[in-house]
Amino acid sequence: MLKAYKYRIYPNKEQELQLAKTFGCCRFVYNQTLAYRKTAYEKEKKSISKTDCNNYCNRELKKEYQWLKEVDKFALTNAIYNMDSAYQKFFKENASYPKFKSKYDNHKSYTTNFTNGNIALDFCNEKIKLPKLKEIKAKIHRNFTGQIKSATVSQVPSGKYYVSILVETEYIKKPDVTSKVGLDLGIKDLYITSDGKKYENPKVIKKYERKLIKLQRQLSHKEKGSNNYQKKRKQLALCHEKIANTRKDYLHKISSEIINENQVIVSENLQIKNMVKNHNLAKSITDVSWYELTRQLEYKAKWNGRIYVKIDSFYASSQLCSSCGYQNKETKDLSVRQWKCPKCKEIHDRDINAAKNILTQGLKQIA
Repeated sequence: MLKAYKYRIYPNKEQELQLAKTFGCCRFVYNQTLAYRKTAYEKEKKSISKTDCNNYCNRELKKEYQWLKEVDKFALTNAIYNMDSAYQKFFKENASYPKFKSKYDNHKSYTTNFTNGNIALDFCNEKIKLPKLKEIKAKIHRNFTGQIKSATVSQVPSGKYYVSILVETEYIKKPDVTSKVGLDLGIKDLYITSDGKKYENPKVIKKYERKLIKLQRQLSHKEKGSNNYQKKRKQLALCHEKIANTRKDYLHKISSEIINENQVIVSENLQIKNMVKNHNLAKSITDVSWYELTRQLEYKAKWNGRIYVKIDSFYASSQLCSSCGYQNKETKDLSVRQWKCPKCKEIHDRDINAAKNILTQGLKQIA
């Protein structure tokens, strides 16, 4: 299986300059080949493949712009392939048309391929060898065994550099268990299980909200492009990074717990894009990060031989009695947190009842 290991790297001044060149060249090649493809279609109705774009880069762009030869050739090829992937999604998956990349984007990255030992890790001395950069100091906190396939170097808005090493390795899955669980995703509690267990919503943005407001106000008072502006922008980026890392760490812990304890996991397939249109709940929905939780459950279930199922988003899990199946439409009102079934007289906690119904529906789908 393919697995990525991400490490923070500490390039020196010379390596930082080379990284900046590579980021810039990848962006330039992406934009030029996208323009070439767009023009060919508009003028001649001619479809250009990624191989044609790559040949255009090698034969014409590199001849005209000699500085493209100073950076890793695999990085330029992968930039073209990324452009082609975005182009294909536009036709096949109804995605938006590929946009030209801006040099003012604070998140930069490029991918290079492994060949003839050009990517290597020294676990003892904590150094990573990369094409055109030689050895870079790194914080190698996890070892691995397997065949390196590629490396993606990135710079985040706070200015930190990272490298993600893609490795083909053997993964030992966790032993099978017999437990099954339904998950009702919420805002007050992050999610509620069919067993009645409730997981707290950490509300990370609310925790750092005052600090964010203060930093954003201070940034707005700085002259754009000045040294003080850049310092304050970096402080704001670090605060956003702290929020994202805190949230992701918490989600990794609880998603791993669910996978470890259950063989079958069932959740709702929520239409988050539509839900955030409700301006009263948009901030809370964004903060709770349901998509990231379900994404982690999905790939961790594949790794460990678990069954992860999403039920239809229009399934009335909150309205049905989990004991007798009676549908109580009064529970459409979100303020109803507890209700009594008029048919079987069972008293239900809204969220636990919904989780039980989600599990029942998921097991039907599997069957």
